Amino acid sequence: MQRKSFAGMQCPIARSLERVGEWWSILILRDAFHGLTRFDQFQKSLPIATNMLTRRLNALVEAGLLERRRYSERPPRDEYLLTDLGRDFRPVLIALMAWGNRHFAEEGVASQLVDIESGRPADPVMLDRASGRPIDDHHFRFAAGPAAGEGVRRRVAFAERMREKRNG
Repeated sequence: MQRKSFAGMQCPIARSLERVGEWWSILILRDAFHGLTRFDQFQKSLPIATNMLTRRLNALVEAGLLERRRYSERPPRDEYLLTDLGRDFRPVLIALMAWGNRHFAEEGVASQLVDIESGRPADPVMLDRASGRPIDDHHFRFAAGPAAGEGVRRRVAFAERMREKRNG
């Protein structure tokens, strides 16, 4: 079965999923943030078939999130390093980790973000850079951007009508 491509969609969420929406890709990026760079390191960390790992690494390189660098000519071996685009994915991973810890860690927190100086666990929240306010439904809403097409405008207009209905 052919996977649906989101590349042609105008939605930034769909376009992001086109690059990292396959779960192995996100776990590979997680491991890259933990310092793994080599094929055998990823393979040891993840219960993934060799051919699938090869495909996922190639897709992440093609998407510009990882860079392939040769570290040995004999035998030929490559390492995979985060690019600037890949490093920009860090807040997404942190948000996923915080959400997972909050809702799915029945046995307790297995991985967390901690303050380097104090060692205290962090409670990650998303803030608006300009105002410093937390991003929440009370202060922020989705809106069509300047380049939005008709589909995006319809989706945003519908969401706005629903928001107004809830808020009376």
